[in-house]
Amino acid sequence: MISLQSLTLRRGARTLLENATLTIYPGCHVGIIGRNGTGKSTLFAAITGELDADKGSLSLPRDLAIAVVAQETPSLPDLAIEFVLDGDVELRRLETRLGKAEDAHDVETIANIHERLNAIGGYAARARAATLLHGLGFADEAMERPVASFSGGWRMRLNLARALMCRSDLLLLDEPTNHLDLDAVIWLQDWLVSYPGTLLVISHDREFLDAVTNQTLHLENLAATLYTGNYSQFERQRAERLSLQAAHYEKQQREIAHLQNFIRRFKAKASKATQAQSRVKALERMELVAAVHADSEFSFTFPVPERLPAPLVRLDKVTAGYGSKAILGGLKLLVSPGDRIGLLGPNGAGKSTLVQTLAGELAPLAGGALHDPHLRVGYFAQHTTDSLDPQASAMLHLRRIDPRASEQSLRNFLGSFNFRGDRAMEKIEPFSGGEKARLALALVVYRQPNLLLLDEPTNHLDLDMRHALENALLDYPGALVVVSHDRHLLTSTCENFWLVAGGEATPFDGDLDDYARWLRNRDSTATRSDGAKPGSRPAAPRDPGEQRARIRPLREAITRLDRQMAKLQADLARLDAKLADNGLYEASRAAELKDAMSRQAELRRQLGAAEEQWLSLTEEIEVLEAASG
Repeated sequence: MISLQSLTLRRGARTLLENATLTIYPGCHVGIIGRNGTGKSTLFAAITGELDADKGSLSLPRDLAIAVVAQETPSLPDLAIEFVLDGDVELRRLETRLGKAEDAHDVETIANIHERLNAIGGYAARARAATLLHGLGFADEAMERPVASFSGGWRMRLNLARALMCRSDLLLLDEPTNHLDLDAVIWLQDWLVSYPGTLLVISHDREFLDAVTNQTLHLENLAATLYTGNYSQFERQRAERLSLQAAHYEKQQREIAHLQNFIRRFKAKASKATQAQSRVKALERMELVAAVHADSEFSFTFPVPERLPAPLVRLDKVTAGYGSKAILGGLKLLVSPGDRIGLLGPNGAGKSTLVQTLAGELAPLAGGALHDPHLRVGYFAQHTTDSLDPQASAMLHLRRIDPRASEQSLRNFLGSFNFRGDRAMEKIEPFSGGEKARLALALVVYRQPNLLLLDEPTNHLDLDMRHALENALLDYPGALVVVSHDRHLLTSTCENFWLVAGGEATPFDGDLDDYARWLRNRDSTATRSDGAKPGSRPAAPRDPGEQRARIRPLREAITRLDRQMAKLQADLARLDAKLADNGLYEASRAAELKDAMSRQAELRRQLGAAEEQWLSLTEEIEVLEAASG
C-alpha cells in the first residue's frame, strides 16, 4: 500500500501539499484531481523518488514495480514495436541472458529461462505489444517504423504503450488522454478497467475518471482528501460536505457574534467580568470553520456575433483533401446558427480535414463550398497554441486583435480567463500548457465568431475551465462544430453527431455509448473468422422457412443474453454498494478490498462482452427480417 504520513511537499519556495495523511491500498484505482498547480504531478514525483518529502513520510512496499509514462522520447532509430517491448524489462533481460546461454550451450540455463519466459507470457509479448499499439491508433505498418519518424503526439502514444507493456504493480498516468482521440480514449478506458494493479491517474476528463476509478484524491488548498467512489460520486460527496460546512460556518458565526456581543456588553462590569472572561477563553479555544468559497476561477461568455446569416456554410458534393489526395468525398453539409455538431470517427478518417474545409483553410478538390460573406470563423485547432508569440504577453496578444480597445476592457476580459493583475502583462514563454490553451481560447472568443470550430479544445484545460467552456457554449448563439475526446463536453454541448469514416461524413443516429459499441463492433468484424469484409452483413436466406430457422436461435440467444446482462448489472450494483462502504478500506480488510475490485473489473468485462454480442445478434436479425420484408 501507499502511505502518506503528515507529508509536506514543496517545489522551490512554494508549498503544494502540507501535512497530508492517507493510505491507498493495493488494487485501488484512484483519480487524482485538482486545479493546475495544486501538486498532482509533484505527488507523482515523490512516489517515483524524484522528489524528497520536506516533512513527514511517503512509504511504498519494497520491490514495487512502478510503470510511469515518460514525458520525452528521444529521436531513436528503434522500431516502434521494439520500443514498446522494451517496457517489459524482465522480458528483455531474459532475452539477453538467453542469447548468452545459447552461445555458451548452457542447456540448464536455457531451460530455466524458457520456463520463466513461459510463466510471464514472453512468447506472446510481441502480440501483446501489437495489441497495445493498435488500440492506441497505430496501423500495422506504423509498428515497423522507427521512433524518430513519429511526431511529438504519436511519440507520447508510444510512451504510453511502453508503460502499459510493463507488468507493473503500480501504474502512474499523468493526463493520459491529452494526446489521444476519442477512439483511443475508449480503448484505453476498457484496458484500464481490467488493470489488476494499483492505478493513480491524473485527469480532467470526468467521463474517463468515472469509468476507470473507484476512489478520488482531491488536492486543494495544500490539503489532500481521499473520497470513496469515482468522479461523479466525489462531486456528490463534496457538495454535501460543502453544504454541511456552510451550515456549520453560519452557525459558528452566529455563536461568535453572540459571545462577542456578551463580552462587549459585560466585560467592564465587575458582576459579569468572570463570565465575560470565560467567553473570551471559549472564543480562543474555538476551532474556526472555514467559509465556503466559490470554486471556479473562470466565468466567461461568447460575445453575441454581429450577424447570424443562415446558412453560414454549405458543402455540396464536396471532395476534401490535401493537394491531389482526396480524404473525404460526397460531402453534403449545411451549417446554420444554433447548430451543435459533434464529429465522431476513427483516427485519420478525416475529421480535421472536414473542419479545415468548413473553416475555408482547405479549398475543395471538387464540388461546391459556399461561405456566407458575413461568416466569421473562430477556429481552435490542436496546434493553435504553437502559433502564440512566446515573447508577447496575454495583453499584447489581445491588443494586436483590437488596438482601439481600452486597457481596462481588455483586462476585464482576460480576468475572466484567470489572467489577472501582473499575469496579464507577463510574456507567455514560461506559461504552462493549460495557460497557453486558455489564452488561445480567449483569443478565439474575443473575435465574436458566428461559426465556432473546436478541434480538441480541452487538451491541458483543467476541470474548472472545461466547466466554464461548457457553460459558455450552452448560451452561444452561433453554430458549433467540435472534435473532442472529452465525452462530457460532447454530450453536454452537441445535439447532433456526424460520423466521419470510410471516406464519408454522414449523420450518426445514436449517442456516444452507441458510438463506442460501433467501434468495438468494427474491430471485432474486422477480425471475423469467416473471412467476411469489415462492415459486411450475412446474406439472408431466400426460403422463409430457412429464414425462421435462422432467426429462432438468434432470438433465443438474445433472451439468454438479456438474463445474463440483468444478472451482471445486479451483481455490479451490489458490488458498487459494497465498495462505497468506507469500512472496506481499512487496513484489516485489504484482501477483501482487492478481491472486490478484481471481481468488479471482471464483471464489467463480462457485461461489455455480453452487450457487444447482444448488439451483433440484433443487427443480424434486422438484416434477415429486412431481406424478407
